[in-house]
Amino acid sequence: MNESMIFGNELPKRALRRADRSLRSMARRFSFDPADYPRLSAEPMPGAYEAFGVMRLEEAKPGAPIVPPDPGKGIALGTIRMGFGHYRIGLAIASAARSMGLTPYWLDLMSFPDSAASKTIKYLEDLYNLGSRLSQRSRLFDRYVWDRITSTTAKRLSYTARDRALSTLFEPILRDLPKGMPFMSTHPWTGQAAVRAGMEGVVALIPDNYPLAFHLVEGAVHTVQAPSLYMGYRTLRDMGGGEELFHALPKDDIRCVGHYVDHEIVSGVEEDCAARLRRIKDRSTRRFLLTMGGAGAQARRFADIAHACKGGIEKGKVSLFINMGDHAGRWAELKAWLDQDGVPYEMHDDWESTKAFAEEARTAPVRGVHVFLHDNFFAAVYTTNILMRVADLMITKPSELSVYPVPKLFIQHVGRHEVWGAIRGSELGDGTLETESDASLRQALRLLVEEDDLLEMYCGNILKNHRAGVYDGAYGAVHLALERRSDKARR
Repeated sequence: MNESMIFGNELPKRALRRADRSLRSMARRFSFDPADYPRLSAEPMPGAYEAFGVMRLEEAKPGAPIVPPDPGKGIALGTIRMGFGHYRIGLAIASAARSMGLTPYWLDLMSFPDSAASKTIKYLEDLYNLGSRLSQRSRLFDRYVWDRITSTTAKRLSYTARDRALSTLFEPILRDLPKGMPFMSTHPWTGQAAVRAGMEGVVALIPDNYPLAFHLVEGAVHTVQAPSLYMGYRTLRDMGGGEELFHALPKDDIRCVGHYVDHEIVSGVEEDCAARLRRIKDRSTRRFLLTMGGAGAQARRFADIAHACKGGIEKGKVSLFINMGDHAGRWAELKAWLDQDGVPYEMHDDWESTKAFAEEARTAPVRGVHVFLHDNFFAAVYTTNILMRVADLMITKPSELSVYPVPKLFIQHVGRHEVWGAIRGSELGDGTLETESDASLRQALRLLVEEDDLLEMYCGNILKNHRAGVYDGAYGAVHLALERRSDKARR
């Protein structure tokens, strides 16, 4: 691979120099030694193994036998525990793979704390999380700094030079993987590392609905969730930084597969929508699910929503499910606001009791405010997935959750790249437009509490989309990975 070009387009020399400086800086800062890498061994992944048979690839313990992945029935999932989005996409793919009789093998580049790879990612993640939180506290920072970083900067092809260079630090972790094993990348850094490691069937899962060069992985086939995004990536739209690009993304390197959604959720769409419509008809307490993002940037907004719904909560019209993920610090902030506002709540911090709550909510009435907080990262993320099935509406920023088949109220984005998630959801008719201002959010909440037509419309459109295969992207991505393995074998 020619490191100075991507898909036939030459990268600016200044971008290549910056990329080289970044690589040398991180390698020096974190004492990178390419000859020192972990030996991988498979073991059940807590929570995810019980849910859908996920095996985690970890560094083998000294003296313990190494359990290699099964290249015949296995499929590798490369992810990064950076926020919740990439992790949740990995869970959707694992769920679909398991339903197809495959064994998902989970490889998280953040799981090797002594490696230069994990240290580099942690360093960059801390910067990203800081920016996300600042964007929610300062409109000026959000408009003039963070929106630009998460859209214009990451959109240019030149941005890929740094990530391709940094993959030198990540590649050693993948050396033990069988080269012919399907590899599905939920984050471009894992995809870049897999290509550099010589993996033959790499599938790069594009997460957002806004075309960013950041997600491109030359040497992989890319999957997207919407036709507009297919066009955006196929043409490398506006990725030249003002310069015309004469080479497009090859058509063999991209597929539109649909939304990445867990098998359990897709297979339950009809049942879950029927339950929502039944609760609407029976005038049952309306259930709103508020879900915290991985950067923990929405605590103040959640307090505002609870305040706006306080009267409805007291009258039994509204019940709030608030999933704080693993953000104990953000929960401390929200708790102080709820206590000050006189909003009572019930705490759920045990995974087994959380699952029992979600199961009971299928048939039993629910009242009040329920807060969920888990130390285990799987439980922190997957709580949203099981609660959305028994909620009437999910209140979320337009992130990776914008593609899920549940009625959605979109609050303010955290990063400009998320805006198009709300546009996609509102056009498909399974979610609202983005409510950026407090006034528009409160107005939407009042209507969703007092009136039925929006929720009925969203449920009807979810059923139409489901029958059209809109939410089948996880299956499509796994099928593509298996096809690529077959094609490689025939060659």
